[in-house]
Amino acid sequence: MTTVSDRPPAPPDSPEPPLSVRQVLALERVLAGEPEVVAGAGQLDRPVRWVHVAEAADVGVMLNGGEMVLTTGVLLAGDEEKQAEYIRSLHRAEAAAVVLGLGRAFPRPPDVMRRAAERCGLPLVVLHRPFPFAELTEEVQSRLVRRKFAAVSLSESVRTALTALITAGAPLQALLDEIAQHSACPVVVTNLAHRVLATAGERSAVDDVLRDWERIARQAWGNHPGRPGTGGGSEGDGWIRAELGGRGERWGRIVLCGHRGDITTGRLLADRAAEALVLHRMLGGAAGRTWEEQSAQGLLTDLLSGVVPARQLLARARAAGLPVNRRMFVPLVVRDVEPAELDRLLRLLGLRGLVAGIGGEGDGSTAVLLSLARDQDADALTEHFAARLRTETPRAGAVVAAADARTAWDDVPTGLREARHVADAVADSAPALDLPAVVRLRDVHLRGLVRLLRDDPHVQSFAERELNGLLCRADRDLLAVLRTYLATGRNKSRTAQLHHVSRPALYRRLEAIQARLGVDLDDFEQAASVHIALLAHDAQQQ
Repeated sequence: MTTVSDRPPAPPDSPEPPLSVRQVLALERVLAGEPEVVAGAGQLDRPVRWVHVAEAADVGVMLNGGEMVLTTGVLLAGDEEKQAEYIRSLHRAEAAAVVLGLGRAFPRPPDVMRRAAERCGLPLVVLHRPFPFAELTEEVQSRLVRRKFAAVSLSESVRTALTALITAGAPLQALLDEIAQHSACPVVVTNLAHRVLATAGERSAVDDVLRDWERIARQAWGNHPGRPGTGGGSEGDGWIRAELGGRGERWGRIVLCGHRGDITTGRLLADRAAEALVLHRMLGGAAGRTWEEQSAQGLLTDLLSGVVPARQLLARARAAGLPVNRRMFVPLVVRDVEPAELDRLLRLLGLRGLVAGIGGEGDGSTAVLLSLARDQDADALTEHFAARLRTETPRAGAVVAAADARTAWDDVPTGLREARHVADAVADSAPALDLPAVVRLRDVHLRGLVRLLRDDPHVQSFAERELNGLLCRADRDLLAVLRTYLATGRNKSRTAQLHHVSRPALYRRLEAIQARLGVDLDDFEQAASVHIALLAHDAQQQ
C-alpha cells in the first residue's frame, strides 16, 4: 500500500509537467480525504485529461481515455465478477485512474478490484474519509482549463514570433533558435533519411544528441507506431516530432529532443515550428539554397574558420550523413562551378562528401570534402573527379585545388585552408598558366608565398612602388597584358593569342608598359621584381 505523501512533488524550479494522477492526489482538497493507493502505484505519473464522476457499472463505454473516474461503487457491491469487469473496462478505455470513496458500499478496499487493478496496471485509490467529489472535479477542471489556455497562448506567441522572422527574411537558423528558446531543449531538423540538416539549442546538449544520432533515430522511429507528427514510441520521453512537407509530399521532420514539459504543449510547439519551416522553405529562404546546402555550408565554414574545434564538429558531420569512421578525407576547393553541379557530379561518380559555397558574393569558391575508404587511391580519384568536372561542366576559369588526403578528422580544417589558399593563389590566372587538372600547394610556388605575405606593409609598399606607373584606372588594359606576359614566362606569341591582338600591337603595348614603369622586361631581375609586385598587388585585391 502506498500513501500519496510518500512521494514528494517535483521541485518547483523544474519545467511544469502534465497534470498527473500523482499531482491530483497531492492537492490539499484530496489530501483531506486521506487517499491511499492500493494498486498501480507505479503508474501515478499518468496524465489526467479530465475528471469524471460515474456510478454506472458500464462507465468504460463513456470514456475517451485519460479520465480519472470517481465512484462510490454503490452498483458494484456484492458482485465480485462485476467489480473485476468494472476495472477491466476502465483499463480498456485507457482511464488514468479510479478513485473509490469508502463507505456503505465498500467499508474497506475490495480485494477483487485491487487484484484486477494491479494486473491491469491501473491506479486504484481509496479515500478513507468522506469527500465531496464535486470539489475535486471543480479543482481539477479549472487547473486543466488554465493549462490548456496557457498552451494555446504559448502556441500563438510562438507562431507570431516565427512569422515575424519569416517576414523579415531571417535564415533558417534564426527560426530554429527561436523554437529552441521556447521548447528549452535541443531542436533537430532532418530529411526523410534521418540526416541532420540543422540544429539549435544549447551546444553541449545538441552535441550529446548528435553523438549517437544514427542509433537514436533508428530506435526512435524505425518501426515504432505513432500518430502522424509524433515521436512514436519515444514521445513519452519528450522526443516529439512533426512532419515537414506540402502538396501531399513529405521531405523532412523537426524533432524536439527530450522536451521536458507537457506533451500536449510539446506537440503544439512542434506543429507551430513545422508550419513556419514549411512556409520558410516555400518562400525560398536563404537565397533559394536548399537546407542540405545550408547545412553543408555551415559545417564546412566552421571547419575552415577553426573557431569551433574539429572534434566538436565530428558529431555534426556524422549526423549529416558524412562517413567518418575509418575514412580518409580529401579537401578540395573548386572555383567558378556551382555547388549544385559539383554535388550532381559526386553522385554521378558514386563519391560521398559535402559540398558548399564558402566565398562571399562574386567569389565563386566552393569547398568539397570527400570521404573515402582508406584503401582507395585518393590521388587517382581526385584526378578522375577533376577530369570529369572539365568534361561535365566545361568552364574556362574552373580550377580544382586540392590538399593531400587527411586520415585524421582533426587535420581536416588545415587541409581545407590549404586547398583554399591554393585556389586563391591561382585565381584569375588559370587561362594564362599551364595548370594541371588538380592544383596543389607545390604547383603555386612563388604565387602562393606572395599571397601568404600580402598583408605585410612592406610587401604592399613594394607593390605600389614597382607598379606605380600602371595603377591608374586608364592603364588597366596594360596591366592585364603585363599580367599575362609574365604569367606565360614572357611568351609573346601566347600573350598575343590570349589577348586577341597581333604581334606588332603587342610589341607596342609592351614598350608602353616598360616606359611607364621604367624597366627593361628583357632583364630577368627587373622582370622578376615586377612579376612579384604584380602577384602581391593581385593578392591584395582578392
